Amino acid sequence: MQSAAVRTQDPNTVPIVGVSERTRQLLRHVERLARQRCPLLVLGETGTGKGLLARTLYDAAPEGNFVVIDCTSIVPTLIESELFGHTRGAFTGAVGAKAGLIEHANGGTAFFDEIGELPLDMQAKLLRVLEEKQFRPVGSPVTRQSDFRIIAATNRDLLQEVNRGTFRADLYYRLSVVTVRVAPLRERPDDIPVLIDYFLARYPGNYELTGPAREAMLSYSWPGNVRELQNFVHQMVAVNSGPLIDVINLPSQVQNHLRSRAASTNPTLPDTPILPSAEPQPVIPLAELEKRAILNALQFTRGDRNLASLLLGIGRTTLYRKLKEYNLAH
Repeated sequence: MQSAAVRTQDPNTVPIVGVSERTRQLLRHVERLARQRCPLLVLGETGTGKGLLARTLYDAAPEGNFVVIDCTSIVPTLIESELFGHTRGAFTGAVGAKAGLIEHANGGTAFFDEIGELPLDMQAKLLRVLEEKQFRPVGSPVTRQSDFRIIAATNRDLLQEVNRGTFRADLYYRLSVVTVRVAPLRERPDDIPVLIDYFLARYPGNYELTGPAREAMLSYSWPGNVRELQNFVHQMVAVNSGPLIDVINLPSQVQNHLRSRAASTNPTLPDTPILPSAEPQPVIPLAELEKRAILNALQFTRGDRNLASLLLGIGRTTLYRKLKEYNLAH
C-alpha cells in the first residue's frame, strides 16, 4: 500500500473551482498564506478538497518537495520508519538504509492528511521535530536536520480529541497557528453547477445535463462532497453515450433521493389494516388506476415525463407507450 508520496510542482493539478462566497474566501486565504511558512491546520469533511487546498498553497509558491503523508494508510508497525527512515539492519527486513518522509520534506512542505489518525507516540515525536527541527532515523544514534512547512488536515474535531486524550494538546496548538475550514458542498450550492460543468468538460463528447437532471443534482445533499460529485460525473459519462444526460441517467443515490423527496411531498395513506366495510366499495379497474397514477405523476412533475417515469418506477419507453394507450399523449 502506498502511504505517501514525494512530489514537485505539478502543472496538471486540478484548480479550486467555484463561484460561491465560501470558495472566494478560500481563494483569498490561499493568496494570503501562500508565501508564509507558518503551520496550517485544514478542517473539513471527507471529500471537501482539503488535500487540494494544501496542494494549491504549495503550487502558489513552490519550494522544495511536496510530501503527502496519509496517516490513515501507513502500516502501524512501519510508521516510524516511514516518517523518520531507518538504518541498515535496524529491524528484520531492513536490508538497506532508507530516508524517511520527514527528510524528503526538508526545505519543502509536508502535508499530513488526516492527522487525527496519527498514534500518540508518533504525535510526540512529530512535535519534537517541529520544535527542534531534528529527528533520528530508526536504529541510528545520529540526529539529522529537517526544516519544512507543515500543513495538517483532518475531518475530526481535534479539540474534542484533545479532551478525550487521543490527541496531544501541545501538538494541536502547534499545528493550529492558522486554521482554515473547507465548507461542505451542501453549504455552497452555487458551486455545484460550476463543478458539474468543469468535470464534464474533462471528457470528450460534449456531455451536458438536461434541466431536470441539473435540478436533481442541485437538490442532492452530497454527503461525499466534491469527491462524490466528481465520481458521479465519471460514472454518468462512463455508462452513457451522451451527449445529453437526463434524470433517468443519474446515479442511483440521486434517484433514490428524488423518490424520497417525492414520498415526503405526497405522503401515502397511513399503513393501517383495511377494515371490512358495511357497504361494498366499487371495484376500480387496474387500467384506470394506472391511468390515474400516470396523471398524478405528470401533475406532480409539472409535465416532466422523464422524472415521472422515474417516480413511477418504469422506463421512459413504457411511459410513452402508456400515454399513447390511454390517449394522454398531447
